[in-house]
Amino acid sequence: MDSKLVAYAFLGLAIVSEVIGSTFLQKSEQFTKAIPTLILAVCYLAAFYFLSLALKAIPLGVAYGIWGSVGIALTAFVGYFVFNQKLDLAAIIGISLMISGVIVIQVFSKSVSH
Repeated sequence: MDSKLVAYAFLGLAIVSEVIGSTFLQKSEQFTKAIPTLILAVCYLAAFYFLSLALKAIPLGVAYGIWGSVGIALTAFVGYFVFNQKLDLAAIIGISLMISGVIVIQVFSKSVSH
């Protein structure tokens, strides 16, 4: 299997793990609830482990840009649907610009081998 494809799969797992961990960070109520705190710790450890595997084939800046922007977008999505946290137009535009930046990097940057 292509090492780049595997690296992006690991990056995807890292992002999903981090978003789940962040969701349980909210549910831990400042680390006062044991089970959500344990789940968030496991998810964050998994997220950094998967990110370390992704970095074998994806440059750090590119991986972190994808991690950050996709993670923010997914976390905002979870916040909206799970915690009823509304996003204003500026937040939606900002998140869209971050996603657009990742697309520009993936399509046009020579930092990423295709």
